[in-house]
Amino acid sequence: MPTAVLTDRERAAVQAYLRLLGTVRAAFDGPGESRRPPVVPPAALAEAEQALAAAGLSGNEEEFFQLLRSWCPEV
Repeated sequence: MPTAVLTDRERAAVQAYLRLLGTVRAAFDGPGESRRPPVVPPAALAEAEQALAAAGLSGNEEEFFQLLRSWCPEV
């Protein structure tokens, strides 16, 4: 399988997305008895948005997800 070579900014965007994904999963996997909706800290979303912008990937989700699949296919 070919390995994608990401720039530092692309790698940072992928890593920020994976952290955000983990945060969202943890929020939804929490106790089900609560009547409150799951909360994702705004800082986690802001970090991912900033990393995408720095990598020039804001508004280009297709390119970003191609990078993500090539670098981290198990996601």
